[in-house]
Amino acid sequence: MALNLNLFGFQFKRNKPSDKDTAVSFVTPQYDDGAVNVVAGGAYGTYVDMEGSARTEAELVTKYREMSLHPEIDAAISDIVDEAIVVDDKQSAVSLDLEQLNLPPKVKTAFLQEFEEVLKLLEFNFRSYDIFRRWYIDGRMLYHVIINEEAPQKGIIELRYIDPRKIRKVRELKRKPVPGVGAVVNQTENEYYIFNERGFGNQVSAVSSASAGTIGIRISPDAIVHTTSGLMDKNNQLVLSYLHKAIKPLNQLRSLEDATLIYKISRAPERRIFYIDVGNLPKMKAEQYLRDIMTRFKNRVVYDSATGEIRDDRKFMTMLEDFWLPRREGGRGTEISTLPAGQLAGDLEDVKYFQRGLYKSLNVPINRLEPDNTYSIGRATEITRDEVRFTKFISRLQDRFSHLFSTILQKQLILKKIITPDEWEEIKYNVNFKYAKDNQFAELKHIEMMRERLGILQATDQYVGKYFSTEWVRKNVLQQSEDDIEMLNAQIQNEIKTGVIQVQMPEEQPQQPSQ
Repeated sequence: MALNLNLFGFQFKRNKPSDKDTAVSFVTPQYDDGAVNVVAGGAYGTYVDMEGSARTEAELVTKYREMSLHPEIDAAISDIVDEAIVVDDKQSAVSLDLEQLNLPPKVKTAFLQEFEEVLKLLEFNFRSYDIFRRWYIDGRMLYHVIINEEAPQKGIIELRYIDPRKIRKVRELKRKPVPGVGAVVNQTENEYYIFNERGFGNQVSAVSSASAGTIGIRISPDAIVHTTSGLMDKNNQLVLSYLHKAIKPLNQLRSLEDATLIYKISRAPERRIFYIDVGNLPKMKAEQYLRDIMTRFKNRVVYDSATGEIRDDRKFMTMLEDFWLPRREGGRGTEISTLPAGQLAGDLEDVKYFQRGLYKSLNVPINRLEPDNTYSIGRATEITRDEVRFTKFISRLQDRFSHLFSTILQKQLILKKIITPDEWEEIKYNVNFKYAKDNQFAELKHIEMMRERLGILQATDQYVGKYFSTEWVRKNVLQQSEDDIEMLNAQIQNEIKTGVIQVQMPEEQPQQPSQ
C-alpha cells in the first residue's frame, strides 16, 4: 500500500501488495487501535471528525489517570504490575524465546542481540515498572521511532514517548463498487497519525485531509509504535483501559465514604436539648425570651491573638450544637436532656462491600484487600481459585503488552536489513516473549510436581518389566518428551564414562574345576 501524502518520518518500502491488501469483502475490517475511520470522496475531499471521538478519548485517558491516584486503585494496580513485571537481579524481566522459530543459528543470534538493543532503547531494565503501569492505566502506549534518515541501516536511535491525548490515528477508507453485485465495499486507502501538541479536545469538528496540517503534523505509521489494551467500546471506536469497568464501583465507593463521613461527624457528639418554659407569653415575646436565654448561655469571652483584644464571640447554633425548644405553661417546666450520639459509628460493612466490588472489577483477589492477611507460601493445592484466575489474567496482560516489543523489534530488524517486511509477516507468530516469574511460587510448584511424580514412580517401579515398560513410565509418569529422553540418555552415558556415576559390575562366579 503506497501513501500519496507528504508524511513526517520514514516509511518501509514494500515490493508488492499482499493478498490481504487485494482481498475484497463486504465486511469492513475491525481494528482495535482506535483509529478514526473516514471515507474519501466528494467535491470537498476527505473530512475527519476530530471532536467527538478524539475529545472523548482524551477525557478517558485523563479520567483513568485521576482514578489511579485513589488509594484503593493504586494498591490494586501495584499488585497487578508487581505480578506482571518481576524484577530479579539474576534474570531480565523479559526475554526473547525463539524455540519455535526455524532459522539459522546466526540469524537467531542477531535476533537476540537486537532485542537486547530494544530493551536498552526502552530502558526497560530500569523503568519496566513505570512503563507497564503507564500502559495499564492509559490502555494505550505510543512511541516515536527516531532514526538517522541518511543512514537508516544503523537502526533505531531513540524511542520517544508520546502522550496519547496529543496524537490520533486516521484511516482513510475508499468506497469501491463490486462489479456484477451492485454493492459497495470499503477498503483502506491511507493510514497516518496526526500529532498536535495541544491535544484534540478543543479542535474544530470537521477538518479536510488536505488541510490536516493546520491542526497537526501528519506522521507515517511506520514511524510510530502503537500498542493498545485490545479493549474497545460497544461501537468499536474508542480504546478502553482495564480501569474502565472500575469507574462505577469507584464512584459508588467514594459516595458511600462521603455519606458515612458526614453521618459520623454530624452524629458523633452528644448534644443537649433545652426545654425552656415560656409560660403564657405571646409568640413574639416567647421567641425573644428564648433567644435571650440562648445568648446568656452562649456568651463567650475570647482572646484574639492577632489583635490582642478581648471580645464577645457569639456563635450561631449549628447542627453540631445544642437544641433550644420552648415549652408552654401547663406542661413540665424547664428541662435539660441529652441526645445520644450515633449508634452506628463503628459499622463499616457497607464500605467494605463496595471495596470488595472495586477489587473484583480489577480482577484482583479479595484476600489482598485485607491488611491483616500475612503472605505465606503453602502447597499448590491450597491456592485459591481467585489466585489462579489472577495468574491467568496477568498472563493475558503480558501477552498483550508483548506487542510493544514485537513492533519495535520488527522495525529494528527491517532497518538493519536482517529480514524483510514480508519475512517478518511469516515468522512473527513464532517469536515469543518470556516474562520472569516469581521464583518462590514457580520453584514451589516445580518441587511439588516432581515430588508427586517420584512418588508415583516409586510405586510403579516394581511393575516395570511386567505391566509397564521403561519408556512408558518415562513418558507418562515423568512426563519426559522424546528430546528429553534422548538428552538424558546421552548425559547418563557420558557421566558413566567420566566416572561421575559409579556402576557396580556383577561379580564373576568362580569356575568349578573340571573332573
